[in-house]
Amino acid sequence: MKSTRAGVRRPSNWSMPDLSLEADFHAKGMRLVAGVDEAGRGPLAGPVAAAAVILPLGLNGDEDWLGIIDDSKRLSEKSREQAAEVIRANALAWAVNQIESVEIDRIGISQAVRRAMMAAVSALQPAADALLLDWVSMKECQLPFQAIVKGDAKSLSIAAASILAKVERDSRMRQADCLYPGYGFAQHKGYGTRHHIRCLSELGPTPIHRRSFNPLRQGRLIDDAKRR
Repeated sequence: MKSTRAGVRRPSNWSMPDLSLEADFHAKGMRLVAGVDEAGRGPLAGPVAAAAVILPLGLNGDEDWLGIIDDSKRLSEKSREQAAEVIRANALAWAVNQIESVEIDRIGISQAVRRAMMAAVSALQPAADALLLDWVSMKECQLPFQAIVKGDAKSLSIAAASILAKVERDSRMRQADCLYPGYGFAQHKGYGTRHHIRCLSELGPTPIHRRSFNPLRQGRLIDDAKRR
């Protein structure tokens, strides 16, 4: 086991995100580097969310508050919410944007992800000089960028964005659970779990379901619900 920056003990093979990728841009004279990530690419229901985060200048990577920032998938829901509060309080700039399910059905999930990311980047004040993206490549972007495979596990800026996007989207899905009871949105957040598929078969789709996604696209679940 080893200790992280915040003193939390994790397995010795656990690689924490750092500021190396940000430093590469800094060395080229691009000071304001935004990490950008999305949450909700794969669910059957709800929006896709994207966040952009510019961390403060002058960090050395050992600051205590950075110790709670990690790939959002590695954190518990409570830890993500705590980290989101810290990020919002300390970041130089941050923004979150969401694309709704109707628009996802209209333009496709890949385009929706890129649109949400660029909207989040455009909302940053001050504006970013360069971007670090988790996996997604955006050729239409006018800013210098680097697309990183598993970037949320490598870059603190991307990890921070992954946390904000995930927390924002999870909050929306808890609201959806109140609007559309019986589907379990607060638990599965719209992902295609066995319980979610069963509820779709019994109740049919809601207005926030993505009808362009299988199995809804096949119409089977909708037809099954109509026959009940």
